[in-house]
Amino acid sequence: MSSQGRPDRNGERPHNNLLRRLNEADFALIAPHLTQGESASDDLLYDPGDDVDTVHFPCGASLASYLVPNEDGRDVETILVGREGAVGGIVSLGYLPAYTRITVKFGGLFVHLPIAKLEQAKTISVSLRNVFARYADCLLAQMFQSTACNAIHSIEQRTAKWIISAMERTDGNNIVPLTHEQLSTLLGVGRSYASRVIQTFKAEGLVETRRGSLVVRDPDGLRSRACQCNESVKNHFEEVLRGVYPTEAGP
Repeated sequence: MSSQGRPDRNGERPHNNLLRRLNEADFALIAPHLTQGESASDDLLYDPGDDVDTVHFPCGASLASYLVPNEDGRDVETILVGREGAVGGIVSLGYLPAYTRITVKFGGLFVHLPIAKLEQAKTISVSLRNVFARYADCLLAQMFQSTACNAIHSIEQRTAKWIISAMERTDGNNIVPLTHEQLSTLLGVGRSYASRVIQTFKAEGLVETRRGSLVVRDPDGLRSRACQCNESVKNHFEEVLRGVYPTEAGP
């Protein structure tokens, strides 16, 4: 990538699987309008009520998250989005107010595209429009699955699910930059609850803790403790957008 986020001389695309899913002609429609930049953890992309005017594509191990503010002042995290997708103006046509808070969960490279340019490209290319419609379907599936998960699964199951989900986007090194505070936000519980679950997982040899991160020592054991919600989402991605959802050994 050039310093402006456009393809370099070798035509290399950003490390975002949704952008890499586009055919050459479709990517050429939006490439001149892409910009890139480093975002830090907890950077705010949108607050509720903000005009949604830009699509943000996490690259590599970067992650964004959707959070729903509640009347008690807490934000409840609903889904994580990594290099399999994008946030902002995907389901709607943009220039509408954001409903949730969208923040950077794990910092790193993000590529940005004005929604007006994306919508213009969609009017030109049916195949580009189809890819983003399919991704919107996958994004909604994640939201539906998250709602069901929060209603019926235990804190232990959901903790294991979130750790595995984050690990799959960190290039398979089993180090997840997730603090107890961040984990409690993902779970929608107090920090003490999240800490107790992590202590249990440590005692079972599933994870270790480091300052600001978790190290997964037994991925298979952790998966056995997780609910199947993440697998359901991955299976839907494979049906709708094959090869886009990342795995430890995947793209």
